[in-house]
Amino acid sequence: MGIFGDIIGKVKDKASIGKAALLSRNHTTAALRLTVLRATSHEADTPPPDAHLSALLASGDGPRTSAAVVIDVLMRRLHKTTSSAVALKCLFCLHVIVRRGTFILHDQLSVYPATGGRNYLKLSDFRDNSSPFTWELSTWIRWYAKYLEQILSTSRILGYFLFSTSCSLEREKAKEIIASLLCKDLLREIDGLINVLEEICKSPDILHLEDNKLLFEIMGLVGEDYLTTVDEIVIRVEEFKERLSCLSFVDSVELVCALKRLEDCKDRLATLFDVNGSGLVEDLWVLVGEMKDKVGEAKGFKEEKMVMRWGRFESARFGDSDQVKPHDSVQFASNRFAFQFAYGELVK
Repeated sequence: MGIFGDIIGKVKDKASIGKAALLSRNHTTAALRLTVLRATSHEADTPPPDAHLSALLASGDGPRTSAAVVIDVLMRRLHKTTSSAVALKCLFCLHVIVRRGTFILHDQLSVYPATGGRNYLKLSDFRDNSSPFTWELSTWIRWYAKYLEQILSTSRILGYFLFSTSCSLEREKAKEIIASLLCKDLLREIDGLINVLEEICKSPDILHLEDNKLLFEIMGLVGEDYLTTVDEIVIRVEEFKERLSCLSFVDSVELVCALKRLEDCKDRLATLFDVNGSGLVEDLWVLVGEMKDKVGEAKGFKEEKMVMRWGRFESARFGDSDQVKPHDSVQFASNRFAFQFAYGELVK
């Protein structure tokens, strides 16, 4: 940012801290505000100190009002700032809360704006034009905000905070819950999880920001998210493997489409994260290929380009030959539809 920019940032930090200390009548509230301000300083290349992050997380161990203050101050600071450094640190703190926060913090974060919450990040228009560096950092902020929004959206679908250590279920218990879901709900969960991976794939390149420790911390968290998402997807795809013989035609098509989307993420994810030797990731891609083949065999999908072949149905307007009359019996190619599907690109 340059020496001049650093000086201005430090002055702003001191002014904000002094203002918060003077205007807050409640000692506890003042302490929480100061913690947020110190964790989201104007230093663009350094992550918040662990002590400040721990203080933020500790607010979830006390009264609900303390957690509400932390989330409110974080959101207000995020929405009002024009500094790329402050915005990025606010998002990082929110990401840490998602992963390590208590139920009370999660509850405050998930409250809808209509009921008083401010969890909609919506930074798609964020621009910090103060320097080429901050301009490039703005790209990261727009992506990071959208990524966190996707996590919140998928968490609502799952019914618990994705990636949260406090909400994590034992694998066997998770399998029992997933086994009780309807296929349509299971597909909805898989769709949400794939959305997370697709958003990870959209992360900007870090080529010109190699020395930024904060970005490396962020990508470290995202890497952990990636592995957790893979685990969540594997459990659900394995459940579909058990249900393969009783899957409906429509559910089979949706499943294959989801697996295709998942496979499209493979190369980009391999570029972003070095997971050589990770049995979990390797198991996922083996399982995806195996399921595509099995669904194709079970439902008779063909390895051709998707086409829709209509039978010979002619309108009365175009002649009287082979007209279908009200009481005529018609033999369909499928017991579900009056036309045949040959699926390509869905199943390679």
